[in-house]
Amino acid sequence: MDPLICSAKGCRAPATWQLRWNNPKLHTPDRRKVWLACDTHRTTLGDFLTARGFLRDTIPVPPATLEP
Repeated sequence: MDPLICSAKGCRAPATWQLRWNNPKLHTPDRRKVWLACDTHRTTLGDFLTARGFLRDTIPVPPATLEP
């Protein structure tokens, strides 16, 4: 399995966080899209989504999906 990579532009770091979001104008309330984030980009990606009212929750990437 390929390692999960941070969604920040140009970042190739392993993802350790899931930023779960939805756009209420496009998605049903229960729908969740996911951006992956490394520790460095967790805040900036979260701030971007929060400013638009899209961020629903932030949870760790499950350990079973991370590369050893």
